Amino acid sequence: MWRYGAVMGMVVLLGGCQTTHEQLINQGYPPAYADGFQDGCSSGRQAAGVMAGDFRKDVPRYLHSRQYESGWDDGFRQCHSMQENQDLQSYRASHWDERDEQWQEEKDRDAARAYRRK
Repeated sequence: MWRYGAVMGMVVLLGGCQTTHEQLINQGYPPAYADGFQDGCSSGRQAAGVMAGDFRKDVPRYLHSRQYESGWDDGFRQCHSMQENQDLQSYRASHWDERDEQWQEEKDRDAARAYRRK
């Protein structure tokens, strides 16, 4: 299952004219996996707070098709994480200044020193 996740990072980032579903099919992934990834990705983005998109999961198919299940799980995790990371980056870009960054670095250094003393 991890091999699917490793490739998905590149698939989602490549973009272009093809949909992620088409890219997965063209790269040799089974259609059930591509369907699951597409549904899971939409669900992951929605779970991370994106108002556009919806939660999609074909539950009977998820329960009976390992490929759909793997695709859905991989798509959900990947897109949920990507959306949360993007939101964090946007927040920091608009709300953090150099002073906040210096404070965070000092806090991290102090924590690292405290952990080394134990």
